[in-house]
Amino acid sequence: MLELRDDLRLALDRSAFARELVLEPDPWQERLLRSSSDRVLLNCCRQSGKSTMTGLIALHRALYVPGTLLLCLAPTLRQSQELFGKVLGFYRDLGRPVAPQAERKLSLELENDSRIVTLPGTEKTIRGFSGAALLIVDEAARVDDELYFAVRPMLAV
Repeated sequence: MLELRDDLRLALDRSAFARELVLEPDPWQERLLRSSSDRVLLNCCRQSGKSTMTGLIALHRALYVPGTLLLCLAPTLRQSQELFGKVLGFYRDLGRPVAPQAERKLSLELENDSRIVTLPGTEKTIRGFSGAALLIVDEAARVDDELYFAVRPMLAV
């Protein structure tokens, strides 16, 4: 089981965190994991590991930054579930290093007050959320423009 409080290296280096999960990042994935950019757009081929890397980034943030709200969106509920399945799989592989308050089919709430919520990417489902620290839009080219306009206020903060 991963001991979060004892390993500053993993908290500061998402590439090391990936390796803890027995993932060896490709060079572009390494750059993504080490990026400090506020916004990142990935334009990669299919099955290149975009969802895996973004799911890893979401989990890392939830574990190491208490009180974080992370929203994972995709065009359909099925795609959202696939993305969240990666996050939850990583969380379980690490031995649930921060105890869950609630572990549901589409969300994970941790005792450190971080929440990962996954939703289908429609304007209607995103309303009501505020203060998201991380917003992942998987398959962003396939979501409706209304979703983009609904999340723009979150991006302005």
